[in-house]
Amino acid sequence: MRQTFHSAVAAVLTTLAAVFSFAPLVAHAVAASAGNSTSADAVRVKDLGKIQGWRDNPLIGYGIVTGLAGTGDSPSNRTTRQALANVLSQFNLSVGPDQVQSRNVAVVMVTAAMPPFTREGDTLDITVTSSGDARSLLGGTLLLTPLKAANGRTYALAQGPLSIGGYRYDANGNVVQKNHPTTGSVPGGATVEVGLKTAPHDDQPIVTFVLQEADYTTADRVAAAINAQFGATIAEARDASGIDVRVPEAERHRPVAFLARIENVLVDPDRRARVVINERTGTVVAGGDVRISKVAVSHGELRVSVDAETTVSQPLNFGRSSEGSRTAVVTNSRVDVTEGGSAGFVTANNTVADLVQSLVRMRTSTRDIISILRAVKAAGALHADLVVQ
Repeated sequence: MRQTFHSAVAAVLTTLAAVFSFAPLVAHAVAASAGNSTSADAVRVKDLGKIQGWRDNPLIGYGIVTGLAGTGDSPSNRTTRQALANVLSQFNLSVGPDQVQSRNVAVVMVTAAMPPFTREGDTLDITVTSSGDARSLLGGTLLLTPLKAANGRTYALAQGPLSIGGYRYDANGNVVQKNHPTTGSVPGGATVEVGLKTAPHDDQPIVTFVLQEADYTTADRVAAAINAQFGATIAEARDASGIDVRVPEAERHRPVAFLARIENVLVDPDRRARVVINERTGTVVAGGDVRISKVAVSHGELRVSVDAETTVSQPLNFGRSSEGSRTAVVTNSRVDVTEGGSAGFVTANNTVADLVQSLVRMRTSTRDIISILRAVKAAGALHADLVVQ
């Protein structure tokens, strides 16, 4: 009996020792899973910014659009006549600027954006805008136009038929117009002749990730998420917008795979409390967690209407010739003042969403809601940036 008791005690002690020996490993696994867990608001790092040095390069050119049905620049435009004469001279045609009288031609400015990692032969979308007095670019075709960067070097060539999202027709003083017919586009209308030599990331010990919106909290969370993903301290927030990522020695020979892992790290970004209102369209956009301190709001409505009624007073001897008798026109005016019932309520530690929902239930118009939000902000009870568009 005593031997059996000692054997049972030994078995229990052995089990407890095994459990406690694995406890640190279990705690580490739980912590790792907790660090990798993200909420429903988590987004990828690539959606929060970009690698430092990645930017679009603007291109611009000056060209000619032909094939217009009499809606081009007027003959008095010397710039158009000189530009067309220069084009014709390239084909051994000697035509002076004074001899050009066509209204089927318009001078235009051509713009495009050249993204990073663009190679020779890639195509770019271009935008064409009239720079003269043309009435419409509908049906026109852009002639071969070199596109230059700020350094004066040609990087792309543009040409093709224009796509206009509108029209303009006029005849005998009548004008029918839709949208802006003096602006058009050519999808894929520019061909890249000189590619961009983006600095490679090979053998670079540090890569800097730049946030679109500078925020210390988001930058710290991005650095912590990258470190948790790789299991080492390789990322450090340099400031509110830049996160320096140290490339490990084993990853420097394959930077594409390393940067792809960083781009797909999930982060819960922080955001500033903002309320955006547009008085022209009556739009109110606010985050659901924008707080409002205790405040009392009373909103009334005063309407003043002026009605005018015109009557005609006929003389008693109407139809008979009588000297001094004539018809009189009398205008009677009436002013009505109506004051609607005011709505009074108190909000205590609520959000903008709760306030707007309450106002909607009371059938308050959108423009009145905008006025109330501006008044709440002026009272110091709205803890958010109020952006008026």
